Amino acid sequence: QVQLVESGGGLVQPGGSLRLSCAASTSSFSAMGWFRQAPGKQRELVTTITRGGSTIYADSVKGRFTISRDSAKNMLYLQMNSLKPEDTAVYYCNFRSAYSNVEYWGQGTQVVVSS
Repeated sequence: QVQLVESGGGLVQPGGSLRLSCAASTSSFSAMGWFRQAPGKQRELVTTITRGGSTIYADSVKGRFTISRDSAKNMLYLQMNSLKPEDTAVYYCNFRSAYSNVEYWGQGTQVVVSS
């Protein structure tokens, strides 16, 4: 059983920055990542990081978002810079277990980019 708790969301002006955090109950993952779902849209992949450190970014966030992790603290982060209104969404932390390959999800944190 893996528990994930996201934090750091909020309201920010266009061009601003936020850092999302995901606290995991274990570090035994094969991959972790961030997904988001905007109103009226399907959930989409934002970025992922494998246990080996390989990263993938959606084209829409490349150059603006950075995923990182702190294994010692079982933490995953998403640094979001130069935020745009189209980044408005609920952001979800995702965890793929290295043991079972089961996917786990956090409950999400809301990000609103607006003037």
